Amino acid sequence: MTRPRHPAVAALGAEPGVYRFRDARGRVLYIGRAVDLRRRVSSYWGELAGRRHLRRMIPQIDRVEALTCDSEHEAAWLERNLHERTLPRWNRTAGGQEVPVYIRIDSRSRSAGLTVVHEPNPQVGTDVFGPYLGGVRVRTAVAALHRVLPLAYASDRLTGAERDMARARGVVHHDRAALVGTLVAVLNRDRDAVATVRGDLARRRDAASAALAFEHAARIHAEIDAIDWVVAPQRMTLPRTPGGGPTIAGWADGLLVEFEVRDGRLDGWRQRACAPTTARRRLDETPPEWVAFAQRNAALAARLLRAQAGPS
Repeated sequence: MTRPRHPAVAALGAEPGVYRFRDARGRVLYIGRAVDLRRRVSSYWGELAGRRHLRRMIPQIDRVEALTCDSEHEAAWLERNLHERTLPRWNRTAGGQEVPVYIRIDSRSRSAGLTVVHEPNPQVGTDVFGPYLGGVRVRTAVAALHRVLPLAYASDRLTGAERDMARARGVVHHDRAALVGTLVAVLNRDRDAVATVRGDLARRRDAASAALAFEHAARIHAEIDAIDWVVAPQRMTLPRTPGGGPTIAGWADGLLVEFEVRDGRLDGWRQRACAPTTARRRLDETPPEWVAFAQRNAALAARLLRAQAGPS
């Protein structure tokens, strides 16, 4: 049965992000994530196919709150962080099924290569990037990087078959430093380096498709998607640092939104009515790199509040 949409739906955009439902007493009922916030939140007032267990929750929803993120990957991390802090009643699992992993670049002469690891554990001669969510996706991204930048074939210790592959790929051990440099640039989200890798993969995919090797083309297309996941903007979870995080706050139309960061993880947000003079100190303490995020989400919070307030 289709129900009338909640008034908050019209105030949401099509960006990726997280949303939470509250009841009339202010208790959080459910936290979820979306590739498209408006479409996802609107779906709760539809047929709920595959989510029938939530039908009893819908009449209890009094207020919708949301945050927009810079990527689907960032939204996935934020959802996970929020669930790990407090799992609402109607959520079944804490933050989805993706496994946190890291990518390690080994530049040592005898063990050069890329690996996916579950703990950073940096060592001399290695660089570790992450964390990333989704072991399968990240391993697919590593396969894509190896396809374009085969660092493992620049090792000094290769088997006979590996030496044959290195010759076929035109790789020698003197290429190791250049390959490492490009891989580091890609995982640091350098635009030119990422574009080069994506372009190479796209050409290989199109060539495979033209040769009617559709399974191979599909595999490379999945690798492109995995690269996009790994290099997408993501700062909801950073390498852990002891203690609290920075003050992050945004203000719009009399509403102050404050974000909570612990041990490198943004894992909470709250909002309250606040005069601009009172909010000023919190806003001034917000690091410049967080200002745009905080302000756009404060504006969203104010827009949702107005939409749900009804006629004045």
